Amino acid sequence: MELEPLYSIKVTCHYCEHEFETSRVRPSFKKAIRRDSDFCAYYKNENPDYYVVRVCPQCGFASTENSTERLNDVQRKQFAEQINSRWIERDFSGHREWGTALEAYKLGLLVAQTIGEKERIVASLLHHIAWMYRYKGNEEQEQRFLRYCLESYIKVYELEGVGANNARLLYLIGELNRRTGDFSQAVKWFSKVINDKNIVDAAMIRASREQWGVLREQMLARKMELPEEMSPA
Repeated sequence: MELEPLYSIKVTCHYCEHEFETSRVRPSFKKAIRRDSDFCAYYKNENPDYYVVRVCPQCGFASTENSTERLNDVQRKQFAEQINSRWIERDFSGHREWGTALEAYKLGLLVAQTIGEKERIVASLLHHIAWMYRYKGNEEQEQRFLRYCLESYIKVYELEGVGANNARLLYLIGELNRRTGDFSQAVKWFSKVINDKNIVDAAMIRASREQWGVLREQMLARKMELPEEMSPA
């Protein structure tokens, strides 16, 4: 018997406490065939990213594994008024097509923004929505959400500062600036990863050096003036 890529888990809704099923992709099927420089992954079979957001069919509360588990009274009131009052029951369990996955992400984003979720969660949802549009080759929408995502990642940086664990965040801010065409900002953020002695994440330092090279080639190809840091010594 061939193993199915999907399996179901039971989740208890953080808002209404209804227990519902949501699908996951088995770890053995999670091997990506390739990844983009901002970590967008491509899969041969089911895409695990389609199943990140869990949606309660009863009340419409959408969350991820990393979302806030306990809602305070203000959050409950905001969700009830803005989303739950308009929710029409529907089931997101089982296999998800691209459109269903995008809908789940947008609902997850709406819930996160409504309840004032942690900025890292909001940034991650925005980034995943940009990837969803990239899968379909919709560059206009991809760029739109990459810009929103970039703003959100910068807020995370402003809230948390540079810690030893934030090399990936700094790298992503650099890479999203490169992808959205703000090359001077990309140089600035890649430089932080490469030159900050507190950063010891070898993989992110290497990735930043690689993208620095890509960025330099892009700037030369467009006959743009290279910043001082990029000029040969």
